[in-house]
Amino acid sequence: MESATRPNKAKTARRVIEILEYFDEQKRQATVMDIARRYRCPQSSTSELLAIMVEVGLLYKDPSMRYYMPTPRAAMLGSLFQPSAVRDGRLSMLTDRLVAQTGLGTALMGMVGVNVQIFRWLTGTKPLATTVPNGLSGGFQKRLCDSAAGWLLLSTLPANRMEGMLRRLRAEAPDDSKFNHSELLNNVQKCGRQGFAVGPAGFSATADMCAVLLPAEPDERPMVLGFIYEPCDEIDPEALIALLQKSIHSVVDVPANAVSFRGGEAPTPISSAS
Repeated sequence: MESATRPNKAKTARRVIEILEYFDEQKRQATVMDIARRYRCPQSSTSELLAIMVEVGLLYKDPSMRYYMPTPRAAMLGSLFQPSAVRDGRLSMLTDRLVAQTGLGTALMGMVGVNVQIFRWLTGTKPLATTVPNGLSGGFQKRLCDSAAGWLLLSTLPANRMEGMLRRLRAEAPDDSKFNHSELLNNVQKCGRQGFAVGPAGFSATADMCAVLLPAEPDERPMVLGFIYEPCDEIDPEALIALLQKSIHSVVDVPANAVSFRGGEAPTPISSAS
């Protein structure tokens, strides 16, 4: 009986995360049917789950309009252990501003195992072609080797670990998705030297991406901030990289004990003047 209930428990946990991500996509409030339709779930079970989330203080429910919205508790859970720019909301405000300035989809991403994951996604005004029904959203993962953001994150690893990760990714890839090891290694090393990357977006999208490494303290894991866009004559990746770099350094302080991940070597201290 216990083993039979595990899949249901895992599914419920996943749905809780999906509901919180739903609200993170610039949706201030939602009904039961909004969420049930979004994730193609039964209305009854969705209603039960929302009621539990209200009970534990993750959601508010408007009794008259029957809308749900996240509580401050939902935003603050785990925030104590996050980088200061995440904890005090500066990165969230920065992504909001970048979308408003450019009209492009903007993503905050990090490394989870052998994947790059979208931690926060804000949709731009210009549509993106994807092979997933509802388009991109927070939580999506893609192999590190298949995304420009992944190349940049790979470049933060010590050289021997990065090589081992590339070998593992290639060995586990289907025959029609195996990459050229030396070519990808060169791309990763180049991204490390530059501190930014331009290339395929991944995440089931046909789009491109440009991404920049965020400053980090020694005990923090690397994150990148990037634009995802359909290539066209109006897009200037160099200008977008410059905008990202300028915006990041105007909002995210470079700590005195910050580390540089460049070059695929072990992190080394840098000064705020770097």
